[in-house]
This record gives sequence, structure tokens and C-alpha cells, in this order.
Amino acid sequence: MEKVAVINLNETLLKLTIYKVSGGKSEIALTQTQQFAIGKEIAREELLSPQIKNSIVEILKVYRKMIESYGVQKILPVVAGYITKARNYRGFLDEIYNNTGLSFAIVNDEEKIRYLFSSIVNTIDCTKGMFIDVGAYSTNVVKFNRRTVLESFTLPYGTYNAGEEDNLDAVVKNIKKQISPKGFTDEGEDDFKIVGVGKAFVSMGKLAKKIERYPLDIDNAYVVSKETLDKTFTFIKGLELDKIKKIKGIDDEYAPQIASGMAIIKAIYEALKIQSVVITTADLEYGVLSSQVLSLSADRFNDVLACSLESYYEFNKNEFSNNVNVYNMAIVLFKQLKVMHKLSRYYVKPLRIASYMYDSGKCINHDNFAKHGFEKIVYSGLKGVGHKELLLAGFICVCQKLDNFSLNDWIKYKDILGDEELDAVRKLGVILGLAVALNASRKPIVQDVMCDILGDSIIMKTVVTGDAGYELVEGMKVAPDYKKVYKKSLQII
Repeated sequence: MEKVAVINLNETLLKLTIYKVSGGKSEIALTQTQQFAIGKEIAREELLSPQIKNSIVEILKVYRKMIESYGVQKILPVVAGYITKARNYRGFLDEIYNNTGLSFAIVNDEEKIRYLFSSIVNTIDCTKGMFIDVGAYSTNVVKFNRRTVLESFTLPYGTYNAGEEDNLDAVVKNIKKQISPKGFTDEGEDDFKIVGVGKAFVSMGKLAKKIERYPLDIDNAYVVSKETLDKTFTFIKGLELDKIKKIKGIDDEYAPQIASGMAIIKAIYEALKIQSVVITTADLEYGVLSSQVLSLSADRFNDVLACSLESYYEFNKNEFSNNVNVYNMAIVLFKQLKVMHKLSRYYVKPLRIASYMYDSGKCINHDNFAKHGFEKIVYSGLKGVGHKELLLAGFICVCQKLDNFSLNDWIKYKDILGDEELDAVRKLGVILGLAVALNASRKPIVQDVMCDILGDSIIMKTVVTGDAGYELVEGMKVAPDYKKVYKKSLQII
């Protein structure tokens, strides 16, 4: 395992992210951010003042000490291409190097798109579509298909230069006129997704969730419809800055840019006739890491969720972990019991998550880890999965023991989950409980199962590589829950 630090200096902030990396898998170990309005200075004077330069250098010295204390082996410092508009940028970068030893690579517009694209396709499950990045001084709209960028255009408007902040409708109208929809529509394709990336979209999502009374506080993979966008835009138009700053979850530093960001987003929605956008928390830092480090040590992952689950397991496993065996057995049971549960393949993804993370609640309470696994799964930050699937996985984990399930907890998410899903999580929870029981020795003794249905009972025959007595005893403890859900007696032999 190695540690990699990515330092990003852009128009509005200086950000340090330290990752733990192992075999193409990664996990964030530390994130630190400082706000610096270098974009404003450059736009106004075409120079960086001594004050802001000194402040940035001092913070970078602190970051360097933090990097050393974390035992980082590789440092990747990048700076936005906007800095080249400052006449003294070369001297500033030299000053940084002389004081910290950090050599910043300048990221031009094309490289920024490439890094963001790499981050997005490794965060959101999307084979073809378009992503929109609203930055501080420009906005990129990029069309892609199967991990290849097809075409893009850039608008010379961002959250700092969109136009008159007191007349957002005029801003929308002006930007909308400059957008041509040609080549950037979804053409009615079902698997075509439009992805929103960056602070403007994340902030819009936070506001939209409050307006819609959305029950989950998760930014990544939140979908904003055109109707919800219009409600949120109308809401933000009527608020003064002081009131925007008081909205819970909104950064004070970014509050002045929220309205202009919303105007740009609304203009793009209307010009391209967009019906919904899925928001991602993908960022340039992860794009730099995935492009320069992860791709060197592993093949690119076509299955984003599999990569994310494997990363979770890599950094959370211990000598007793058997999550992969539980996952494999859960999939076997899902197939063998197909005639009983009658569930579609849609539910395989939530089952994958629940089985990989069946014991994640142990970090909260070891004695009833199934119950506590709900919060760990739902707020795990897994990539390549939607909110509904995360909720289903969380409830499947809980239903390893049916007595853990609470209908009151389920009702909290009634706008996302329905009666069909209630039946499904109970059935899949029992399957997961069986998968855990058949791996009770934490060794893959039970390799396979074959099921025979005989009237009101089902005989589950195990294929073993050793003494599976303990597994059979533990498996039969699940029999009462099996009968409650499947209405048949269970016998494991």
C-alpha cells in the first residue's frame, strides 16, 4: 500500500487530498481546503498580489508537513490554467518550488476535461452521455460514449462572471442564446445520462433536496428533474445573500456564487431541452489520481460498483474477513431460489452491496451488526450506484435477522421505496442470512447448494470440501425466518 497526495490550486481554492492506494484501489485518508480568490485578483489586475502569494506559500508549507507526517510516497501538484492569465505566474510557481519543493503542473482546458471525465466515469455508472462542469470563469459541456470523449464546447461564463446577479432571468436568457443544441441531445436513448459535476451542481442538489424534502443527505447520484430545477431556481431568486448563507449545508464562501451557478445550469437545461441531470461529487483530484496512478497499476474498471466494493473491502478487511465468500454464496442462493423469490436481476446489485458489506455495522456495535449496517451502507460513499439501490442494500443487510426490521424506518423512505421493494428486501435479507450462516467458519467449506422443492418444504443440499457441521447448524437457525418469508419449511443437508 502506498499513499498519494494530490494538491489542486484553482481559481477559488487550494485543496490537499491524500489517498491510500493499493492495487488500483483507493480510499481518501485526508482532505484539507483553503479558500483563495486568485481568480478575482487575476481578472481585476492580471497579477497575483504579494499578500495572496505569501498566504498560499505558507499554507503549502503546512500541507508539506502534513504530507510527510502521513508518509506519502508520491505528490501530484496541479494548478488551473487560468493562472497563466497573471503576468507574474511563472515567478509565483518558482517561489512555491523554492519554498516547498512542490512543482505544479499547469492543467489546460483540454487536460481539465480529461481529468474530470476520468473521475466521472469512475464514479457514476454511465456508459454514454454528457457531462456539464460549471466552473468559476467558464463552463464545459462534454459528450462521451464508452469512456471516450466525442465532442465538447466551452461557454465563457462561470459562477464569477455570469452577468448581473440582480437579474438572473436576463443571465439565463443571454447564456441560452449562445448554446446550440446540435449534437448534444440525448436522441431518446435510454442509457444516455446527463451528469452535473462541480460545486454549482452539488450546491443546487443540496437546495433541491431541502425543497423536495428528500429523505437522504447524499450528494452523489442525486437526480434533479427539470421541474425540481425550476422550483429551486425560483426559490433562490427570491433570497438575499444573507439568507442564502444561513441555509444549512451551504458553504459561506460559496453562497454568493450559488445564484449565478443556478442561472447557468437553467440556461443549459432549457437550451438543450434536458429533462434530468444526475449530480456527481467526482472531482479533478480523483481524476488526476485515476489517470496518473490507478491506471498504471490496474486495468480500467468497466464495473464501477465492483471497483468501489473492492476498494471498500481492501481498506476494511482483516484476517477474519470472509465478505467475498458471503457474496459468492449469496449470488448462488439468488439463482437457486429464483423460482421461490421471483425477483428480477435489478435486485442483484443491492444484494451485491449488502453481501459485500454484511458485517460493516460491526464498527458501531458488534453484537447486532446487521441492524447497524444500514447507516454504514447508505452513507458509505459507494460509486456506481443510485440512492434507491443503496437503501435497498441497507434494508437487506438489516433483514439478515427479520426481527431487526422496523416498518417505521421503512416509511421514512416511502417516496423512494414501494410495496414491491418491501417484499424484495425481506426475501433477499433471508438469502443474505443464509449466505452468512453457510460461511460461519469463515472458510469456503460450502462451495455450492442445490435446492429441491417438495410440497411445503425445500431441501437445500450443500456441496462441501470438508466438515460443514457448524455451517449446517448455523444455517438451520435461519429456517424460521425463511418460513416467514417464503412460506415453506427449510431443511439443509
